[in-house]
Amino acid sequence: MSILIIDEVVEQLKGMPQPLQRKVLEFARSLVKAEVRGTPGHQLLRFAGSIPSDDIQLMREAIEQDCERVDIDEW
Repeated sequence: MSILIIDEVVEQLKGMPQPLQRKVLEFARSLVKAEVRGTPGHQLLRFAGSIPSDDIQLMREAIEQDCERVDIDEW
């Protein structure tokens, strides 16, 4: 990790009250423990191009149309 980033984090922490400093510490600890999940991209390359371009276009259009709507009843 860059020393500049560490220094910046320390400077930000100095200006925070202790309860917020504790939250930052807890968050940093949780990141260290976080498990990396998923499939590396290089393992997915074999699927590249497997969806027909017509289907891709239909998906693109559906996303564009449905993303313009707001469902007020949705939580």
